Amino acid sequence: MAVGLLGPATYFLGGGRSDASNGAPHPPSTYVTHAPTPTPTPTPTPTPTPTPTPTPTPSRTGIDVPSTGRGTFVTAQASGAKAGSGSHPLRYVVEVETGLDISASQAAKEIAGILAAPRGWTHNPHYAFELVSAGAPHDLTVKIATPGTADSLCWAGIHQSTGGEYNCEVPGGVVVNLRRWVKGSPTFDGPIHDYRALIVNHEMGHFLGYSHVTCGGAGRLAPVMMQQIKGLHGCVANAWPYDKSGDLVTGPPA
Repeated sequence: MAVGLLGPATYFLGGGRSDASNGAPHPPSTYVTHAPTPTPTPTPTPTPTPTPTPTPTPSRTGIDVPSTGRGTFVTAQASGAKAGSGSHPLRYVVEVETGLDISASQAAKEIAGILAAPRGWTHNPHYAFELVSAGAPHDLTVKIATPGTADSLCWAGIHQSTGGEYNCEVPGGVVVNLRRWVKGSPTFDGPIHDYRALIVNHEMGHFLGYSHVTCGGAGRLAPVMMQQIKGLHGCVANAWPYDKSGDLVTGPPA
C-alpha cells in the first residue's frame, strides 16, 4: 500500500510521470530515502529592472522631415466657405513641397479650420479668410516646406535667417517649416494641432499687420504674436489670438 500511495504522489509532485510510477516496486525505505530528489533550485538571478523605453522626441506624427526638398510645390485642390464677417476676405491657397508625406488638401482643410475657429483672427469682425483652389485668384499663399527650402524662401523674401527651425511671413504669403508642422516645439506641450494653430495664427498675424510682442505677465496666456518657440518667459503656451472671454491676448512690444 505504501508503494501505491507514494507512486502517484511522486508523479504529481514531479510535474510528470516519474520512474517511481511504473516498473518493479521499490522497498518503502527506497521511497523514503531516495524519493525523486528535487533538482536543486538554482539561486535566483535577480531580474534586472527594466529600463524604461525613452519617449521619442516629439515627432508627434509619423511623417518624415527631410532636411531639404525639391523646391517645387503642389497646390491643394481644395476650397472652403468664407470664414469671418469682414467684407474683404483674404483669399489664400495652400501649397506643400513636392515629395513630402503630407496631403496638400488635408493640410488646407486643417488651416481653414484654424482660421475659422472662434478664438482665431476672425473673432475680429473686420477680418475674413477664404480658402481657394489652385488657379483661383488669391491674396496670399501658405507654403509648407522642408527646413532647407523654408530657409531659402525666408532669406529670399525678407533676408531673415531661419536656421532650419523657424517659419516666416514673406511678401505674398507665409512659409511654414515642415519641422515645426510635424514636430511642434519643446516649449509647447499641447496637441500638435494646437501648435499648428499657433504657427498659422502667428504668421497670419504678421500678414494682418501685427508685430512681435512679449509675455504680458507671469501666469498669463502667451500672445500668439510672441515668439513662443524661443521661450515663454513666465507665460503659458497658447495658440489663439483671443482668450475664452473674447479679449485679444497681447503684451508689451518685443
